[in-house]
Amino acid sequence: MSWFRALLPSAGPQRMLTLITVAAAVSSGIYLSTVVLYFTRIVRISPMQVGVGLSVAGAACVVSNILVGRISDRRGPLGVLRASLLVGAVATVGFLAVDGFAMYLVVIPAAAAAQACVQLLISAMIPRLVTSRANEFRAYIRSVLNVGIAIGIGLAAVAVQLDSALVYRVAIIIAAGFLTAAIPLVARLPAMGPAAATPEHHGERWLALRDRPYLALTAVDGVLSLQYRIQSVAIPLWIIGATAAPRWSIAAIDMVNIAIVVLFQVRASRRVVDATAAGVALRRSGWAFLIACVLLATAHGRGGWVALLILGVGAAVLSVGELWQTAGGFEASNVLAPPQDLGLYLGVFGIGLRMADAVGPALLTWLCIGLGVTGWYIAGFILLATGLLAPVVIRWATSTRDRYVLVPTL
Repeated sequence: MSWFRALLPSAGPQRMLTLITVAAAVSSGIYLSTVVLYFTRIVRISPMQVGVGLSVAGAACVVSNILVGRISDRRGPLGVLRASLLVGAVATVGFLAVDGFAMYLVVIPAAAAAQACVQLLISAMIPRLVTSRANEFRAYIRSVLNVGIAIGIGLAAVAVQLDSALVYRVAIIIAAGFLTAAIPLVARLPAMGPAAATPEHHGERWLALRDRPYLALTAVDGVLSLQYRIQSVAIPLWIIGATAAPRWSIAAIDMVNIAIVVLFQVRASRRVVDATAAGVALRRSGWAFLIACVLLATAHGRGGWVALLILGVGAAVLSVGELWQTAGGFEASNVLAPPQDLGLYLGVFGIGLRMADAVGPALLTWLCIGLGVTGWYIAGFILLATGLLAPVVIRWATSTRDRYVLVPTL
């Protein structure tokens, strides 16, 4: 296992946080790949009911992130992280007890919300554990997250291929086991009490929900996050319905995305060290998303290897845009948040991604599949316009930080 240790940070808090991230990510990968098929094929819940449950789970993620973020700020993150891992493990095991829609509506929101809260708390702890080059460690954690999810998806693929109730249940137990194994690791992190409240803001409640510039930044990131649904929804449907590319290219393109993020996320984040650089990165992501959409549109009607080449290049450019968006979003969301309310602010910032998850599939299916090539162009220009708006919103947010926290002006 020496090769595995070599990939980890040196012994200490960063290594423990990395291991917790890996465990949660593997569990999340198994969850993402098995939940729909397990509940429709094995438990025999209708696809419509499964979809309703996932929508409820999305809403639960939004609410829980805000509440857990605030609790973390006021009481410290470690106890909340333990509780989130425990709830996630129990809810995941609870999948095995589901025998109808009512029980399903209990365990799915609990499992999804717990997974989202674990990711939020890890993000909120990074500035408190990493005093130098925190942006690079955030990028490293993002890469680790992708590796863990890929491992989880790979494990789940066995269950999906065998399509056996027993194997699905074993996969679910493994997912819960990873979350359970992470709980004792929390004790090896240094003690972290409540975030210090500044005197001028002592007693302020739900500050982030009244911070209009930060909410605007959240909306910008939410629109840019539609690119994740381009990767997971629009491209597979486009390959099947509008090109003659082989179907295995869907999995190949997913692997290209994972490889680019894992190999280059840290490098892409090294120069994103302040709010100004974050705005530049988000603007670049908008241009990359436009170019990717135009390239993907040109695959229409193409056959075989030509289609595969165009799709591969388009997906690679989309992944480069993801690198810039992730780096810019991480930096801006952290540097523009008051330290005394970092958990709450990051919870609010996560609403953008959750809204993209909720709206993106239907919107992009209508645009890219319903309207075809024109829809791809429209999607690309929406993303470009949002990327160009990002530096403006960040300048506005920076100029108002004296109301919330003092930060250097642009």
